[in-house]
Amino acid sequence: MVTNTSGKKKTAIARATISDGEGRVRVDSRPVELVEPELAQLKMLEPFRIADDELRETVDVDVDVEGGGVMGQADAARTAIARALVDHTNDAELRDAFMEFDRSLLVNDVRQSESKKWGGPGARARYQKSYR
Repeated sequence: MVTNTSGKKKTAIARATISDGEGRVRVDSRPVELVEPELAQLKMLEPFRIADDELRETVDVDVDVEGGGVMGQADAARTAIARALVDHTNDAELRDAFMEFDRSLLVNDVRQSESKKWGGPGARARYQKSYR
């Protein structure tokens, strides 16, 4: 059985495909162990640590990520993998465990950075003025 899911964080979008296999996790056609920085790698593998490592040996996960930065992509991949595991196993206890640990494992983070406006260097900050 093959399951397709997706995850988003800022402008990063991850699409995960999960199927029965022997424990391969690939991100953009590369093993997840080669992902740098290591913090991003740990973030992507978080769903397996919450579920259990026996589950990892029974499935193959292939994730395609585009857009955003390194950590945004890691968060998007994390969400996509967690959703794929829940859909693939159809396990309510696993869904509850993910929700109890961190809601963003199953729910996209819809926050976006605010756009810059005129009259200042950023979204809210204004240029300083001096009278003397």
